[in-house]
Amino acid sequence: MRKQTIITILLIMCALCTRAKDSVKVSSADLQALMQRVERLEQKVAQDTASQNVVNNTTPDPNQRQHRFTIGGYGEVTAKHCFYSNNYLRYGKNPEKYANDHYGEFDLPHVVIYMGYDFGKGWSVGTEIEFEHGGTESAVEIEEEEGGEYESEIERGGEVALEQFWLQKSFNRYATLRAGMQVIPVGGLNAHHESTEYFGVYRNEGSFTIIPSTWHEVALTFMGSTPKGWHYQIMFLPGLDSDRFNRKNWIKPGAGSPYEFKLANVFAGAARIDYTGVQGLRLSLSGYCGNSFRNTLSKSNAELDASAYKNVKGTVTIGAFDFAYKGHGAIVRGEFLYGHLSDAAAITQYNISMRKGSVSSKQWIASDALAAGIELGYDFFSLNKKLTEKKQQLYLFGRYDYYDSMFRYDNKPTDMYAWCGRHRAAVGINYFPIKQIGVKAEFSYGILKQGTRADGTRGKIYNDEPQIAVGIVYAGFYQL
Repeated sequence: MRKQTIITILLIMCALCTRAKDSVKVSSADLQALMQRVERLEQKVAQDTASQNVVNNTTPDPNQRQHRFTIGGYGEVTAKHCFYSNNYLRYGKNPEKYANDHYGEFDLPHVVIYMGYDFGKGWSVGTEIEFEHGGTESAVEIEEEEGGEYESEIERGGEVALEQFWLQKSFNRYATLRAGMQVIPVGGLNAHHESTEYFGVYRNEGSFTIIPSTWHEVALTFMGSTPKGWHYQIMFLPGLDSDRFNRKNWIKPGAGSPYEFKLANVFAGAARIDYTGVQGLRLSLSGYCGNSFRNTLSKSNAELDASAYKNVKGTVTIGAFDFAYKGHGAIVRGEFLYGHLSDAAAITQYNISMRKGSVSSKQWIASDALAAGIELGYDFFSLNKKLTEKKQQLYLFGRYDYYDSMFRYDNKPTDMYAWCGRHRAAVGINYFPIKQIGVKAEFSYGILKQGTRADGTRGKIYNDEPQIAVGIVYAGFYQL
């Protein structure tokens, strides 16, 4: 662009010199017209360059980056009132006892700070720290009621976690290697978990319940993009820990580690492919496969090999399809996820037999779990030209989910886990005064599955779960 601009300026100077020799005066109008031509030429070259280098969601070409430092994050401030009980016995033998209970919550579900730096020559680093439910706080206090003893008090019960820390080398748009703590993009929610990427006040309940969210592990990743809108990721990572699987959340608690290190007795692979070659449309497939049973500290391999668990592997297989479309004032998003755990009955038996105080919940575990959901929103401000020019948006949305963390399980013929499967319908609004800020309100209704009652009849066993929720959310990333 600079070369063409310089040539144009030289041509203008030559023209002026020629006119000076001929004793012809150059008017201010002529000079202004020539300068406008230069500006138009610069704009055209800039647009042509941008159109060649920018592809939606493409891994950046290291030779094209102009900004070194990236800072940003996302977060939510929420409040809800639930017209059902939060008592841990509400799914027990007498659920009608809690039919009239209700409770409310104020919360900061996620507050995330992201920082990244481009060192040049294809090398870059990314870091992300997450504060869940306001983080954690503790203090040492002198207890007057207990003889002035010093005691450590927990002031706040949230979590602080390093969600991402990775280093990567980008060779070109087709090939990038990344190593470190990073998001495992299985399912639509993990790949697009920022607060402005879903309509609900809280994250989509289905996949959030049965698989980790945001799922992050130390992994090695190969990824890249093509000019025609294909994007791919292939990951190698440690396996899950079956000790911590449970009935409510299936394999979700098995991610990460309760220890000071991540066990890697078994390994897994994950992959994702996205297609964005059609304007406004994204189609995605993702999956995960890996063993989970021997990723434990509870017994030695020698003890396991000499027992009934010698051939147990606990292979976790997950497949997911998700999509998103944005255009004509509407947004449609959807996801379907199905998972299978081999040797689920043996793992259940093993976990129940673990000693008291272990990390296991000692619960029945499903061999199969699933989650499906779809949401549709329409921006009514898109019908008003003035509001469109101000870049404000007001979406009225509806969402439907179905999920079951105990979809199939062995050696347990009763319906005692019917509460693990449910339908959920929601309606609400999203107002965006600016792109990075959203104000949300939602009414949802959880409809629990039917089952076999104590008297042998078929019907509803547990209470339904309606709630109202409001929140204000933020998501933004900026390059400096």
